[in-house]
Parts: sequence; C-alpha cells; structure tokens
Amino acid sequence: MVNINRFFPLLALCGAVLAYVMPNSFIEFKSAIVPLLVVIMLSMGLTLNLFDFANAFKQKRAVLTGLVLQFSIMPLSALLISQLLGLDRELTIGMVLVGSVAGGTASNVVCYLAKGDVALSITMTALSTLAGVVLTPLIIKLLIGEMIDIPFTDMLLSLVKIVLIPVSAGVIINHFFKSQVAKIAPVLPLISILAIVMAITIIVALNADQFDKVGSIILLAVFLHNGLGLALGYFCCRLLGFNHTVCKTISIEVGLQNSGLATALCIKFFSPISAIPSAIFSIWHNLSGAMLAGYWASLEQKKSEK
Repeated sequence: MVNINRFFPLLALCGAVLAYVMPNSFIEFKSAIVPLLVVIMLSMGLTLNLFDFANAFKQKRAVLTGLVLQFSIMPLSALLISQLLGLDRELTIGMVLVGSVAGGTASNVVCYLAKGDVALSITMTALSTLAGVVLTPLIIKLLIGEMIDIPFTDMLLSLVKIVLIPVSAGVIINHFFKSQVAKIAPVLPLISILAIVMAITIIVALNADQFDKVGSIILLAVFLHNGLGLALGYFCCRLLGFNHTVCKTISIEVGLQNSGLATALCIKFFSPISAIPSAIFSIWHNLSGAMLAGYWASLEQKKSEK
C-alpha cells in the first residue's frame, strides 16, 4: 500500500499537466467527479472496521483535540489567508471549503511513513469524515454565509450521499464479509488513487484557461494553508502536553485535507474556478506530507542508532 501511495503525487502532477495541455479531452467527464468520490469513500469504508471506531474511546482526549483542531485551524486559516492575499470571491469559497472538509485518507499512509500512531490516525480520519457530514456545511455557512448563499440543506444531503452512505456501506460489508474483502484489499489504495487522479485531471481541464490568471497567488495560498495546518496541529498538541508521536499524528491529520470531497462540492454547488484550490491542494499536501514524513522518520532512525 505504501509503495502505491508514493506514486500518487507524481500521477496527480502528470494528470494535471495533461489536462492543462489537452483540456478538451477531459471536460466532457465533468459529471464523473461525484461518482469517482463515491468510489473513494466506499474504498475507505472497506478498509475500516467497527474496532477502528472503538479505538476512539481508548484515546478520547487525543481524538477530541484532533477533531477540534481539524475543524477550527483549517477553515479559519483558509479565510484569513484568502483575505490577506486579496483572493476574489470564487477562490475564497474554494479555500474555505477545502479547509472545512475532513482529513484526507492519504494521512494514514503519511502517518505510517512518519512513524506516527497509525491507529489514532485511522480513528481520526474515520470520525472526522463522519462528523464532517454536518460540520462542513455548518462551518461554511458560518464563515462565508454573508459572501454567498450557502445551500446548507442540499449540501448536507449531498454529503450524506457522497460520504456517509458509501463509508457506512463499506464498513458493514467489511464486517460481514471480511474474508472476501481481504482478497481485494491490496487493490483498494490503487482504486482510490486512480479515482482521485482522474478527478484532479478533470478539475484542471475545466479551469485550464484560468490557471494563468490565478496560478501564482493560489499556489502561495495553498502552501501557506497546508503549512499552517501542519505546524499549528503539531505545536498546539505540544502545548497541551501530548507526546511527540501523538503530535506528529494530529499534525498530519490536520494538515492533510480531503481535497477530493472539496472539489466535488465546489463543482456541484459553486463553480469550476472555486475548485482550483482543492485541485492544487490534492497534489501539494501529498508532496509536503511525504517530505515531512521523511524528515520525522529520519529523526526516529537517528535516535534508534544512538
């Protein structure tokens, strides 16, 4: 699984470049974005079991801290960065949306590479994904409700269909048909990666003519957003007295977002332009996460060699 995920940033970058060069080849697949995300959520559900959720009760303080940081640092910093950089309405919506969704599934692999607490990472991803069904539209409504009419109820229902139902179905299938699911488990990460890459490719194609206008400023915004999430996630936990391993884990969970979900919501409820931050975030947070994981893993190795 780890080896497959290591190729994700490269595949995403190749898809983005291809879509930028030949946008007309992918624009017609716009309607496939939501089904692709459903596939990703179902794949995630199939990798979880009821014991993953039971683990939340073993590390209640860490899980609660992580969820609070996840749904406060990322949306608030997204809005602040957007205002400081003077982003227009569409890009601000996209930034806040990617900041308001749950943690990304790639965080579990990055956590493993960083020698963090993988059980805590899986628990946080699962719970933040479920909590986000309600929290994501609520946070967006609170932060940018004055900027644009937020279809709260429609967004909530979409999140139930796109996230809650597929993830729950995956968990139930895995619970009752564990041996059968185990046979396909090795290909689930590959399916998720291909689905995310395809979604990114379509998003870039839809915005190919806009990248020249907003490219550099939105790159800076995404870099700052991801960096703040990783840094504040770590140092807030240190201030609260958690050990280094838990701090690493929560930092990764906070800084790596489910940008695929944010992309789908932008396309469905707002505009293709608003999905640009999500598309860039999809590529960058995996690169930054991999680099940070490599740094932390090397520190652990040096400690063990002493």
